[in-house]
Amino acid sequence: MSLRTEPRLITLEGGEGAGKTTVLTALRDALLESGHEVVSTREPGGTPLAEQIRTLLLAGDHEPPAPETELLLMFAARAQHVRETVLPALRRGAFVLSDRFTDSSYAYQGGARGLDPAFIAELERRAVGIRPGLTLLLDVPVAHGRERTRGRDVYPDRIEREQDAFFEKVRAAFRERAQAEPGRIRVIDATPAPERVVAAAVGALRAYLETLR
Repeated sequence: MSLRTEPRLITLEGGEGAGKTTVLTALRDALLESGHEVVSTREPGGTPLAEQIRTLLLAGDHEPPAPETELLLMFAARAQHVRETVLPALRRGAFVLSDRFTDSSYAYQGGARGLDPAFIAELERRAVGIRPGLTLLLDVPVAHGRERTRGRDVYPDRIEREQDAFFEKVRAAFRERAQAEPGRIRVIDATPAPERVVAAAVGALRAYLETLR
């Protein structure tokens, strides 16, 4: 089974402190101003059941999950998310904006946890079946992003508590995927002030929308 590209599925990716929430809001507003219906969602999460899996994944009050456990829980949440939230919205003609999607599994569980990308690809084909038409990768140096989150995250979750070396691997994996799929993944420099990052992201979105006409 091959992956089906969904042109109206647009995803945001990036490491900690990249500013995804701010950019997601700006993209949603730009789509609404253009007269489109928009569904904003996130991973892991996006449905009541998937949000419960998110809580389980990110909590630090149990033993650390094995990398394979973490990956399978991510895909369990993603499968539910796709079937209950993403596909129904796409079928009625809405745009879906998702804060993270399958690229995050390749970066976090693949690049950083060391799991075989072929295993991830098999799960992607069988449990997800779709890929975004556009992915914006908000790229920021790890030290810069971590500095942004230092005062914001009073109670960091289990993954946010990982060491910088972990996030360096995440960033490298994201950048490698962007190099491999330049037609889908657009890299946005997330180092400048938020307004400049937002302008670049909205510009990339508008250029992409022109290709859908």
